[in-house]
Amino acid sequence: MRTNRGTIAMTRFPLRLMPSVRNGAEAFSRREGISLNQFINVAVAEKLAHLQHEAWLAAREKPSASRIARALAILDQPTGIPPEPWDELPEGYESIRNTEEYKRALRGE
Repeated sequence: MRTNRGTIAMTRFPLRLMPSVRNGAEAFSRREGISLNQFINVAVAEKLAHLQHEAWLAAREKPSASRIARALAILDQPTGIPPEPWDELPEGYESIRNTEEYKRALRGE
């Protein structure tokens, strides 16, 4: 919640934790060198981020064989830039995309 001066107004919220949860949170916050309040704020923020990510995943367009094929075609386009010495494919490497199993999977079989 922002105030007119651009600062964040903090609200008080009585939180009741089970003793074992509070003890664990206090121990971790001490280990991290932060207050219990800050630890709980970060924990709630992380949980919200996780839930928002799950909602985004559920709402996004599902991958289809054609979308995957288009993406792989883009990735297969040469850049004209040779790979760095540590980024070359190992000798004897064979792409899975050349296998019949892979092609059947793309067709949805």
